[in-house]
Amino acid sequence: MHHNGSIFINLMEIKKSVFVTSSGKLSECPKPDKPEYAFIGRSNVGKSSLINMLCNHKELARTSSNPGKTISINHFLINDKWYIVDLPGYGYAKRSKDLRTKWEEELEKYLRGRENLQCVFVLVDSRIEPQTSDLEFINFLGKLEVPFSIVFTKTDKLNQSGRSKNTKLFTDKVLEYWDELPTIFHTSATEKKGKDKMLKFVNEINKIFVKP
Repeated sequence: MHHNGSIFINLMEIKKSVFVTSSGKLSECPKPDKPEYAFIGRSNVGKSSLINMLCNHKELARTSSNPGKTISINHFLINDKWYIVDLPGYGYAKRSKDLRTKWEEELEKYLRGRENLQCVFVLVDSRIEPQTSDLEFINFLGKLEVPFSIVFTKTDKLNQSGRSKNTKLFTDKVLEYWDELPTIFHTSATEKKGKDKMLKFVNEINKIFVKP
């Protein structure tokens, strides 16, 4: 039965995605009774586009016209079963130091204390060479012992050799600190690339999720 694969993909397809709430801190987040996956990256990495592409929803996650001003944890309920969390990025120059410090404190509390957080998807722009802020954040997650995956975005913007060069440079840098690489996804919101692999990954984890 060669149809099984396509049926499985259809089961993973996101049929329903709803914005639930925007929280300023961990204590305001929804009850941690469903598996949760957080998305984070530097400004202009294509986070909103990727979330919208995964959810088949053009305007679910809105791109801020003033990046770096929001310091909220945005929850979206997916298929009534799990959460996507849109986290503000790191490394913004426009934020005042006080605002940045306050958000970094809240972000750390969220990452440390959110019991139902299954994975942080760290978004990395495949068009550019390794950025210190991305590597620092990955090592920060390691220190906190938070599971993460690396998601290369905008892979349609480069030819194969340019893409391979940048992604290899980045993974080589990661291996300077880590014994092995985490799960890696190559995505393009424009071409809907990486969608099935990411949803399959989430689906496998959801199957074994136990409420905290």
